[in-house]
Amino acid sequence: MNVEQYRDYCLSKKGVTEHFPFDKVTLVFKVMGKMFALCGLNRLPFGVNLKCDPEWAIELREKYDGNIIPGYHMSKKHWNTIEPEGNLSDQFFFEMIDHSYDLVVASLTNKLKQELERL
Repeated sequence: MNVEQYRDYCLSKKGVTEHFPFDKVTLVFKVMGKMFALCGLNRLPFGVNLKCDPEWAIELREKYDGNIIPGYHMSKKHWNTIEPEGNLSDQFFFEMIDHSYDLVVASLTNKLKQELERL
């Protein structure tokens, strides 16, 4: 997995836009204006912060110690930092992106969910 594959996958999801709200090197992906993924473009290997169900987040951190850690500069309860160039398959990394996206979509207002459906 590389940063271009990560970016392409995030942008392929419905209602997703990319932004640089913090600085020129932190790429943020939002669905309907709500953040679900971000990464620092100046870090090598690149790491990605993804939203995660709190219980699953703990399980992932234990199982993939070193490759999945509490979210860097994020809520440690709801975010993980993933280094996708480690021992994680691309498919599993895509599943974690999907999970993050789905969590954020589920938290959208009904109005935003309806707008997303119309896209």
